[in-house]
Amino acid sequence: MDSVRAVVEKDAFARHAGIEIVEMGNGRATVRMQIRPEHRNGLGMVHGGAIFTLADYAFAAACNSKGIVSVAVNANISYIKAASGGVLTAEAEEVPQEGRLGSCLVRVVDELGEVVAVFHGLSYRKGQPASPG
Repeated sequence: MDSVRAVVEKDAFARHAGIEIVEMGNGRATVRMQIRPEHRNGLGMVHGGAIFTLADYAFAAACNSKGIVSVAVNANISYIKAASGGVLTAEAEEVPQEGRLGSCLVRVVDELGEVVAVFHGLSYRKGQPASPG
């Protein structure tokens, strides 16, 4: 599991955005992001792209948490509530299913636990083990 986490943590864009893994394993992941000035849009709210990046990283962590390389083939997000600051947390869980395609649901919540966005991702399991190489 440590090697799988090492692969996921190599994501330079997620690091640049300030996203950290809280936990991951067995088709689940929780990640969080402290909102910084560069995460805001022109209206002062958290930019939709920052929220999408957070949800997408949780999706990647959950899909790859079982040690098989999985890549996104489709993703969509619905923004439920504007976020203004603090810490956002994304909780991802794979929908159990067999085969090469995986489905994952992600909820992004604010510090009050209120849902900010709901994300659905579809992944393709490449069938090869993840390695930090």
